Amino acid sequence: MSFGAVDMEEESGTAAAAAAAEEIRRLPAEVNWEMLDKSRFFVLGAALFSGVSAALYPAVVVKTHLQVAPPPQAATATAAAILRRDGLRGFYRGFGASLAGTVPARALYMAALEATKSSVGSATVRLGVSEPAASAAASAAAGVSAAVAAQVVWTPVDVISQRLMVQTPASCRYRGGADAFRKILLADGVRGLYRGFGLSILTYAPSNAVWWSTYAVAQRCLWRAVGTERSESCASLMAVQGASAAVAGAAAALVTMPLDTVKTRLQVMEADAAARPTLASTVRGLLKEGGWAACYRGLGPRWGSMSLSAATMVTTYEFLKRLSAKEGSLG
Repeated sequence: MSFGAVDMEEESGTAAAAAAAEEIRRLPAEVNWEMLDKSRFFVLGAALFSGVSAALYPAVVVKTHLQVAPPPQAATATAAAILRRDGLRGFYRGFGASLAGTVPARALYMAALEATKSSVGSATVRLGVSEPAASAAASAAAGVSAAVAAQVVWTPVDVISQRLMVQTPASCRYRGGADAFRKILLADGVRGLYRGFGLSILTYAPSNAVWWSTYAVAQRCLWRAVGTERSESCASLMAVQGASAAVAGAAAALVTMPLDTVKTRLQVMEADAAARPTLASTVRGLLKEGGWAACYRGLGPRWGSMSLSAATMVTTYEFLKRLSAKEGSLG
């Protein structure tokens, strides 16, 4: 990432600083918030990310089943059971509700991400922090900001879509996203739709911070390994971005898996007037079922899903930014 030539001159006093500055100049140009045509960015983004979400949704369904089902099962056995019981349709339960939340949630996410990354990055460089460190710090801050903004939309979408994911024809309580929304609202009010909101922030804020900072660092390391002179090649650019994203996705999945398992259970468990599920009771129940290992149920599908999703999403995202750049902004 480059925040412009804000303080390039300040670091040019030594040979090492000059070499670092030259390396930064040879990295692929970053398309920042000010360079984007916002309407094109959001319209194209909604279309591109909807397609990617559809391709990766089955892995999310399998992961959710593994986190909610009491007896531990292998991911392959869970997938086979869904296929036997519901056919291919079972892998897309709740997808309509999820897709409906994609446009506003992604719009909030991308706006917060790019605006924060640009402002924090420039401010950090002006304070005298080296460009690589500023890049990692700005990416982490942007990830937190984006996660918080998006969860305003994503938490209700998660609550609805996850309940639709795990219901079966034999225990079909909801007829669809709109019916689930109405019944949850009637039973628990707005609070029911935002069940697990605080935990979602605790899960996704650090996850995004880890993801974006790891991505920034991994990308620099990989460019050093393959040679920045190859950054002009579209194939090399996509390969480095995809590999960096996969590494970042794997790291984020490992760090935040226990929180994600507890959050999913808390959101999916049906409310009972006599004993509403709480964070403490959910954690106790999970530990009673399988100890700390139970917190990592679904790690395989989530790890694979996040790594594949990260690689796909980030290459799509970088492509989207270049498609949305204003005329002449890339030089």
